[in-house]
Amino acid sequence: MNGKLTNTGKGSVLYLSHGGGPLPLLGDKAHEELVALLKKITPALGHPSAILVISAHWEEDRPTITSGASPSLIYDYYGFPDESYSVEYPAPGAPRLAQKTADLLQSHGIDASLTDQRGFDHGLFVPLKIMYPEANIPCLQLSLVKSLRPDEHIRIGQALAALLAQQVLVIGSGFSFHNLKAFFAPSTTETQAMNDVFEQWLIDTCTNRRITESEREQRLINWQSAPAARYCHPREEHLLPLHVCYGVAGAPARQAFSFEVMTKKASAYLW
Repeated sequence: MNGKLTNTGKGSVLYLSHGGGPLPLLGDKAHEELVALLKKITPALGHPSAILVISAHWEEDRPTITSGASPSLIYDYYGFPDESYSVEYPAPGAPRLAQKTADLLQSHGIDASLTDQRGFDHGLFVPLKIMYPEANIPCLQLSLVKSLRPDEHIRIGQALAALLAQQVLVIGSGFSFHNLKAFFAPSTTETQAMNDVFEQWLIDTCTNRRITESEREQRLINWQSAPAARYCHPREEHLLPLHVCYGVAGAPARQAFSFEVMTKKASAYLW
């Protein structure tokens, strides 16, 4: 979907495919489309009061929120150039918003925890360094839940919908295609077709205004029934930030964006 990007005047919700480790920050040609997209999307998001990131790279027994005032960075990737481990993104934390986030979850019957010890992983600092390089917007992270249940993650998002009224930008940082072996294997007609058909299903599920929200939710809950679902996601941790985003938004995405990363089709969604 194309068209003019506009700021809605309230907090936005964005699910993005964040690429391979720090590669988007290193000038990697296989990530050029992703970097260009992140730069294109950012003006439509305005200047949020804070940014809440649900990262695919953090799982806990219950939803857990970073509450430190000055979180450090976690270089949770391996085998990259030395410069990858000296990236800086000194965004302030958001302790008060962390407490409000926990309170919202608790008020919806979802047990939640705060941690002032955990830093920001690359699911946050890699895309945000491209989108908001000044690092002057308070940030916090929300973990996935180890159950990896899609319905549970939608409910977590629903509990946090009130954050949009406070100009909070909610970002689900994952990857719409996340089969690591496939990234490093030669593409075939068959594997390209599987990548294509799942992306088509995901775009339709997230944007089709002819289906009801109940139907959309059921599609996302039963995502494993989608064509080529387990080829594209042998494990679902990079897809589930999308479920949280949908829970927050409760509506079809207003725009979908398609691009290639490391020869694979991927997508991002803006509500």
